[in-house]
Amino acid sequence: MTDRLLHTPEGVRDIYNTECAGKSALEAKLKSRLLLYGYEEIQTPSFEFFDIFNTERGTVSSREMYKFFDREGNTLVLRPDITPSIARAVSKYYAQESMPMRFCYLGHTFRNNSSYQGRLKEITQLGAELIGSSDAHADAEVIAVATELLLLSGLENFQVDVGQVGFFKALVEEAGIDKETEERLRELIENKNYFGIEDVVEKLPVPEEIKLVFIKLPQWFGGTEMLAEAKRLTYSSKALEALEKLEKIYEILQAYGLEKYVTFDLGMLSEYHYYTGTIFKGYTYGTGDAILKGGRYDSLIGQFGKEAASTGFAIEIDRLLTALSRQKIDVALPKNSVLVLYPQAYIKEAIELSKCFRAHQRAAAMLAQEEGEPIGSYMAYCSRHQLYAICRLIDDVQAEIIDVKTGTPQRMLIKELKEEAASWNI
Repeated sequence: MTDRLLHTPEGVRDIYNTECAGKSALEAKLKSRLLLYGYEEIQTPSFEFFDIFNTERGTVSSREMYKFFDREGNTLVLRPDITPSIARAVSKYYAQESMPMRFCYLGHTFRNNSSYQGRLKEITQLGAELIGSSDAHADAEVIAVATELLLLSGLENFQVDVGQVGFFKALVEEAGIDKETEERLRELIENKNYFGIEDVVEKLPVPEEIKLVFIKLPQWFGGTEMLAEAKRLTYSSKALEALEKLEKIYEILQAYGLEKYVTFDLGMLSEYHYYTGTIFKGYTYGTGDAILKGGRYDSLIGQFGKEAASTGFAIEIDRLLTALSRQKIDVALPKNSVLVLYPQAYIKEAIELSKCFRAHQRAAAMLAQEEGEPIGSYMAYCSRHQLYAICRLIDDVQAEIIDVKTGTPQRMLIKELKEEAASWNI
């Protein structure tokens, strides 16, 4: 029983040491870039009322949520998705705001996935929402910001696929397809099941040109030339409008200088049914699923009482870290931490020196040196705990600085160490 309790439940895991430090460093780095774009931080609860995420909202199915009850008998869930939570909060606190708003967040989502999928059930997401703008400039901005974040993480080989839910919905509306058939087609198109799509479409009482567009949907992925082909075969005004918006987004992404990372996929749809227009996903090597997901959701916030066109994205930090690791890309860690090693007799000097280091934003851990313990033991200790140098007090005047990586020692006066604490390079 005791041994079993040392393990975590399936779908969650401990993160510690260098991996944890890398994750924190990456999160801080990406969040800083979001703040530079004018996105202000927002935090919502880890659990909310079930109705925030019910089927009508277009989020995940009930069976994939972790549900429980409060003292009053209300059904609560661990949030499976952060966007509906932000939609609720914006409706409550920004009901009178008529101009665009930008929010960013870092938090966990919880999905009760099947055990056979091998996915984490607690996921760290970093994302942003641009609320109150319906034009292509807003869509282009969130795609550009998301792309810059992937570049900032260290990735070089990745692709952001951009689709248009509005194009598919316009075709469905024009064909007069019922809800059940629409869902069946959605699933087949998303899975690029060409034979299944053809089988369903051939039975529809619609013109041949509409059937042809449905059949070609999963084949339409690539550059802007593919959009031109889709326009030639489409007669629906709403579908044409959706395609023209993608062309406009591409023009704006060219201004950002990020067009080489973008491709189009008209067969891309989403498990989140609240998406109404442009959607996008980011892929790279070393992970089997998207590391980035986002899109436009113009109707979701209105379900909470405030009409506001919106778009946003979320990056799955855990999946991104996996991709970085498999591509041998290191997350840069701050190398400014030191172990202040001291004989018991000089504890006051050690405290004063440590305080000086910390005052200059240098992490300092203190440890009393055991008599007879070789310095190699302390170097190994530092390697295990992300301490990059040892500052060993020899007496109340002198100290020895040891670079943990090279083992190179250097003697300095403690007075000089204090004076150079801000610029001292480990």
